Amino acid sequence: MSAGLSRRALLGGGAAAALGVGVAANVAGRPDHAAAGSSAEATAYPFHGEHQAGIVTPVQDRLHFAAFDVRTSSREELQELLRAWTDAAARMTQGEAAGPVGPTEGDTRLPPDDTGEAIGLGPSGLTLTFGFGPGLFADAEGKDRFGLADRRPRALRPLPHFPADALEAARSGGDLCVQACADDPQVAVHAVRNLARIGFGAASVRWSQLGFGRTSRTTRSQETPRNLFGFKDGTANVAAEEGQALRDHVWIAPGDDPRAEWLAGGSYLCVRRINMRVEIWDAQPLGDQEGFIGRTKRTGAPLSGGDEFSAPDFAMPGRDGPVIPADSHVAVVHPEHNGDVRMLRRGYNFVDGSTDLGALDAGLFFLAYVRDPDTHFIPVQERMSRQDAMMEYLKFTGSALFAVPPGVRPGEYVGQRLFA
Repeated sequence: MSAGLSRRALLGGGAAAALGVGVAANVAGRPDHAAAGSSAEATAYPFHGEHQAGIVTPVQDRLHFAAFDVRTSSREELQELLRAWTDAAARMTQGEAAGPVGPTEGDTRLPPDDTGEAIGLGPSGLTLTFGFGPGLFADAEGKDRFGLADRRPRALRPLPHFPADALEAARSGGDLCVQACADDPQVAVHAVRNLARIGFGAASVRWSQLGFGRTSRTTRSQETPRNLFGFKDGTANVAAEEGQALRDHVWIAPGDDPRAEWLAGGSYLCVRRINMRVEIWDAQPLGDQEGFIGRTKRTGAPLSGGDEFSAPDFAMPGRDGPVIPADSHVAVVHPEHNGDVRMLRRGYNFVDGSTDLGALDAGLFFLAYVRDPDTHFIPVQERMSRQDAMMEYLKFTGSALFAVPPGVRPGEYVGQRLFA
């Protein structure tokens, strides 16, 4: 299989043809394409660009997130890993195999350079977004691992332990992360599986998380989705169309951090695994649920009236105080009460079976991109942890922070400016 031959072409014999930036890559000559009738399957987003894809990209339906520990002690091997990941990501996001040969061609005496489970599935809107954790710059004892310690971003450190955290080490931290989003779960899983295979010996998976049913929107054309409590989530999310808001709240600007100019054009990714006590929540009266959230369950409108996108009136009086309770989720985390800071969220629902007590191991895998976690995330999370009435129904079991480098140009690899 040649480097330019798509996964789908293995079954259909066609060649990929680009139809537009960020829109679609169709494969001609596959007789069953019309029958399949899936435009999502043919969607391909560019891998190269000013910013990494998978941030302002329209949120896909599925997620496979993985955090890695770097095992090598060689700076050169780390750079080679990032080069290999970049090459594979550029291929897979366009519907091609992870390696230049492919899953069914090449020497039969050697393992194939692609695992093959995505044959015929198309790009399916796959994006791969890479991040660097604090441990990439120095170990727990402060030792400079790869000669990068003096270039560690000021804000890149483990997130603090917030009130009500019940963090599991096996679900937290990591030296590197990969966020794979797609409209087909097998495409997302295939991507992470192959990156882990490529990284064998240099990096190993520390923990991972599958997600379904996005819990935010990143474009105004997308409908606001619902979380496992049944409420619309992410109404006030920063959208791709809000250029100034992205510059103010998401993208790191030149001069933000003189020791980390390599990160300009990137962002910080705040990760929180939030178990939701759905059985207890389900037993609460509808009125109480709406009071905890501060919005109606049916439309997502604030309790002060209007529609989903109406500005909440936190001063409107109710029977026993403000009609939107002061300890409701909307009131506690609203930008109006947090220095007007905003986030770009790309969270997902998850259900990981049942706990040993028979409850669902389910909740929200929270992903938020911010310009500075010290101003845009940590104070909001601190306020939520202490004041939000919804905290009674939440348990935070995982946590991580990653610096997400800017996008790459053809011929570059992810994070190349860090090593310059």
